[in-house]
Amino acid sequence: MTYQEALTYLDSFIDHEKKTDYDYRHSFRLEKIRGMLGLLDDPHKGIKSIHVAGTKGKGSTAAFIYSILMNSGYRVGLYTSPHLVSFRERIRIGNELISEESISAFLEKVKWAVDKMDPEKPSFFEAYTALAFLYFKHERVDFAIYETGLGGRLDATNMVEPLVSVITPISYEHMDKLGSTLTEIASEKAGIIKAGGVCVSAPQETEALMVIEKRCADAGVKLVLTGRDIIYKELESDTEKEVFSVSGSFGKYVNLETGLLGSHQVENAATAIGVVEALKNHNIVVEARAVHAGISAAEWSGRFEIVRREPFVVLDGAQNRASARALAGTVKKIFCSAPKKFEKLLLVIGISEDKDIHGILEELAPISDVVIITKSKMIDRAAEPSRIAEELARVSNNAGMPSLTNNVGAALDKAFSIAGKDDLILVTGSLFVVGEARDKLKGQRWQKIQ
Repeated sequence: MTYQEALTYLDSFIDHEKKTDYDYRHSFRLEKIRGMLGLLDDPHKGIKSIHVAGTKGKGSTAAFIYSILMNSGYRVGLYTSPHLVSFRERIRIGNELISEESISAFLEKVKWAVDKMDPEKPSFFEAYTALAFLYFKHERVDFAIYETGLGGRLDATNMVEPLVSVITPISYEHMDKLGSTLTEIASEKAGIIKAGGVCVSAPQETEALMVIEKRCADAGVKLVLTGRDIIYKELESDTEKEVFSVSGSFGKYVNLETGLLGSHQVENAATAIGVVEALKNHNIVVEARAVHAGISAAEWSGRFEIVRREPFVVLDGAQNRASARALAGTVKKIFCSAPKKFEKLLLVIGISEDKDIHGILEELAPISDVVIITKSKMIDRAAEPSRIAEELARVSNNAGMPSLTNNVGAALDKAFSIAGKDDLILVTGSLFVVGEARDKLKGQRWQKIQ
């Protein structure tokens, strides 16, 4: 099939990333992906893997691990979701996205298996995960890093037997699917922890940590906890970089630098260092030189990404209360210290209807001078701007009258028509909105993104 035919075929599957009207425990069952992979000769087996679950920071933490291992000379595959602009972003090896030709070729194999799966067909995520397994096996990667899509226990990526299971900070998300308490949500996330590996966890709320500790104890798995076993200290930060130091289980790393901004990224980097150190339990040694180089080289688009100055334009995919709180804190830390770096903040925001709209606005409205509400055209579950505006009115009496637009391009037009060169435009609320904004900004009169 051609690449366009491949995209059309992928679009024929139900995509749970774009919908909310499904039963989680009925739709997410490992039997389907297990059967499909069996038909494909189990391509996920025989590759050293690292599995990442959590609520926030999954992609950034995976990107740090990926960069460190590449700088150690390994051939590394990375599987993440969702994408910002192209399906190809989800699968990469050695900083190269999977090619259109490879997607077409390996999707032919997936289609062959799917055609034998009567009557139940896989979801988009299950089909694309199988494609990633096939691609990484064919390319003979030394390591494959997998980010879960939703939850962990029933996620299609949970077919792997990882050397290291990674749990990033857990907070309230997808409560209609994963549970209404941190204990329930953490139980789904901790489902990736398996005997024979090591678990590295970011700092957690007590309720979530208790679940992780019990899961590790039951599986006989060693737990390494950032903030307890991996100690980090932020040294300085500005609009260019974070500088910090980390004391790990096996070494000290002084004056590390990363272009991923925010205190939460320092925590993510420390967790990633804990992961590569944990590989020593499997007789895999990563040198300090590779840690420094990997942290410095790590990139992750759409996470406090400054894409323009005069005015500043920041893209950030914060889509829950905890991430929005971290985003607000990063804005204050980097931009609001004397001398003040911007005059007013213009918030361009679109949120999915199944997210905590109230919680996100409660964190971001207080730092915003102008609010421009929009919606992504990429997903069915994008909340209507009028719905977000109603919630904004409940959150803040001081937010003023927001501008409502029905697409991201119109929202950017509005923001640039208002913003002066000393202002900041913050685009957030959804990775889908950020992806569309990034695509619109690329090559446009506002900003050329490399």
